[in-house]
Amino acid sequence: MPPKDYPHTPDGRYFVSKGRLWRTTNPALPDDVRRAAIKRLMRARLDVRNAKDDAAKAEARARVQEAKEALGERGPVWWDDGAPDQTQMAPQNSTYADWWAALDPQDRARG
Repeated sequence: MPPKDYPHTPDGRYFVSKGRLWRTTNPALPDDVRRAAIKRLMRARLDVRNAKDDAAKAEARARVQEAKEALGERGPVWWDDGAPDQTQMAPQNSTYADWWAALDPQDRARG
């Protein structure tokens, strides 16, 4: 399955993976800002994997968090209509339950 083939909520705020909602990148980010944050994220993830001790791993994980926040995937939500963050919720237990139930079973299986 291609990594970008997950079901996305109609408003584009979340995708579903492993039965949970995960916040998408802020679509309003300029391309250069988004690319730079993704580059920092990939480097930090590599550093987590290659960390030689707990201190190095903790520092790399902090950089992962920072990059995810820069992308809008963690931290304050990037939308401004007051809708709550539903990250990590099962879609059937969220405000997206009707959308999820109406999806084709094959699409639900991808999420």
